Amino acid sequence: MAPSGLSRLLVGFLLAILSAAALLPMLALGGGGFTVELIHRDSTKSPLYDPESTPSSRIRAAAERSRARADYFREAIRKAKSKDDSSDNFYSEIFSNSYEYLMSFYLGTPAKKIDAVADTGSDLIWVQCSPCDECYPQNAPFFNPQNSSTYKPISCNTDSCSILPQNSCGPDSQCEYSYGYGDGSLVDGFLATETLGFDSDGGSPVQIPTTIFGCTHKSNGTFDKKDAGLVGLGGGKLSLIRQLGSVIESRFSYCLPSYDQTSATSKLNFGSSAVVSGSNAVSTPLIPGTPDTFYFLNLDQIDVAGKSVSVGNAGSSGQGNIIIDSGTTFTMIDDNTLQSVESNVKSSVSLPQVQDPNGIFSLCFDVSGVGAGSNASFPDITFQFSGRSSVVLHQSNAFVESSQNVLCLAIVSSGAPGSGINIFGNIAQQNFHIGYDLDGKKLTLAPADCANL
Repeated sequence: MAPSGLSRLLVGFLLAILSAAALLPMLALGGGGFTVELIHRDSTKSPLYDPESTPSSRIRAAAERSRARADYFREAIRKAKSKDDSSDNFYSEIFSNSYEYLMSFYLGTPAKKIDAVADTGSDLIWVQCSPCDECYPQNAPFFNPQNSSTYKPISCNTDSCSILPQNSCGPDSQCEYSYGYGDGSLVDGFLATETLGFDSDGGSPVQIPTTIFGCTHKSNGTFDKKDAGLVGLGGGKLSLIRQLGSVIESRFSYCLPSYDQTSATSKLNFGSSAVVSGSNAVSTPLIPGTPDTFYFLNLDQIDVAGKSVSVGNAGSSGQGNIIIDSGTTFTMIDDNTLQSVESNVKSSVSLPQVQDPNGIFSLCFDVSGVGAGSNASFPDITFQFSGRSSVVLHQSNAFVESSQNVLCLAIVSSGAPGSGINIFGNIAQQNFHIGYDLDGKKLTLAPADCANL
């Protein structure tokens, strides 16, 4: 009996070691954190890169995506607040093809590499899966769950399934999801768990077991064939950030280089790698809002050359009056605030005003006499967030070259006060290290050279 008991003890001990080893890649994150590459869609490293594009054509395309993105936010907030109406209680996790950044990850065992949208404005992680007879075409093969030893469907009677804004019971009691889009696009599939992996920048690969994701078996609409899914980085319970939770101390950050640095790479950091600090760092509260996916802030005023413009509540976002979003290019504020800001900019710039040839921006200047670079004199624009947090936008964060010798204020209208949602876009965020602390409910920003961080 003694050897048998000892054998059982040794077997139990070995199993415990193997179980702990399986968790090591995940547990290691709590101490050291990790960093992955974040690629702008117009970067030379992007599968969407178009060598025939011009700065002007990229600006026009970005404007269209920003408008679509703003429509998505407005509708998502409205529908999330009308959940009592069962016919109107779901919203898209993204507005198809209106995103800015991509990232790569691995899914399944053996691992399959996926190029996907990285989106701070959505939660669910999803990919296209086979069989997928009614799916938008993509260049990469569909993910086949039958080929993965770690794929496990989620039942429709689980808490994870109930979190979905639109769910139903599929075959074999699988949790089925559906997301509709403002342009008529659709994704439909089953919720499951799977092993997710990342190539950590400068470190060992990271594996995260039993990650909840959506296996899409039906889709249509205006998605791009060069991407195969989405990684949700929002604040909701199904996002990658919330699922990692205490493993990354509910922290993530990113640092976006200037949009004209097309060969530079952005960094997306998790855990201790996401801590933003320094003498120039400022923090402002992340304010709870509806839906909890979005990151709401409160913007008190906008200062230009010593003149301040107070910012009212946008009305549709609860306490916060602006969303910070990496997926929207331009900053958007309500008509009244924008007109006052433009008036202050006009009085501070002595250059001739011209119409935007692209019809996007309402305030543009002719810089043919001085050039669009350092010789042009433009005022800093300071966004004063709650908590006395001053974020100073220099020329590269507040003005863009719409066409040759035409420089425009990169802030556009979100509509009449209360009719839309204000957005702090990614041009304003460039060359800031921006950290999200979901447990501490705060956002921290610090100026940085993001191309060399």
